Amino acid sequence: MSALSQLNIIQVNGLSKVVSTFEGELPILSDISFNVKHGESVAIVGTSGSGKSTLLSLLAGLDTASSGEIFLDGEPLHNLDEEERAALRAAKIGFVFQSFMLVQSLTALENVMLPAELAGESDAKEQAIALLEKVGLSHRIDHYPSQLSGGEQQRVAIARAFIGTPKILFADEPSANLDSKNGKMIESLLFDLNTQHGTTLILVTHDEGLAQKCEHIIQIEAGLLVKSEVEDVADVG
Repeated sequence: MSALSQLNIIQVNGLSKVVSTFEGELPILSDISFNVKHGESVAIVGTSGSGKSTLLSLLAGLDTASSGEIFLDGEPLHNLDEEERAALRAAKIGFVFQSFMLVQSLTALENVMLPAELAGESDAKEQAIALLEKVGLSHRIDHYPSQLSGGEQQRVAIARAFIGTPKILFADEPSANLDSKNGKMIESLLFDLNTQHGTTLILVTHDEGLAQKCEHIIQIEAGLLVKSEVEDVADVG
């Protein structure tokens, strides 16, 4: 492993995404390159339709690029098939979605336990209880999502995202569907857990205030990288 790959948990080189439409090929992202160091917090910003959520999906291995390279904790994500990408996500990645994405038939505790149980971890329940206590929901562990407020559901989602201590947490507009008070609480939790666990935090957000709380900002407009405060962009070849 090179010194660069040890320093950076994410390396992106010449990343492009093109989709086919009735009118021909439509570029979504074009020639994006940047690196992210271990444990950093990074905001991906841009107007609606700029390509930032597509970039997040590519970084997380939920979608595949048309060209370019993504190295995730030293793994060549761009060379992996779907089964290999799924295994990498299970081992190293957590997600927080704007729409919570909780399983309605499971309690808060069961929702948080689920990723650890799927990974075969024997202490899934203990981990889940500890995380729900960290996000202030130890009194709600037996409640179902329909019995929880939006802010409480997002806190459950954050606890679920951090179980198994992922190396990278991706969050797509994590406070967009919440009121101001709950939104601020969710943002604080993300940064607190980022600091406590040393987890690299990658946020997509429209909120300039939230973006400014991150150590670095990547701005995408019309599929192009127009501003990057992430240092040491380098050739990973």
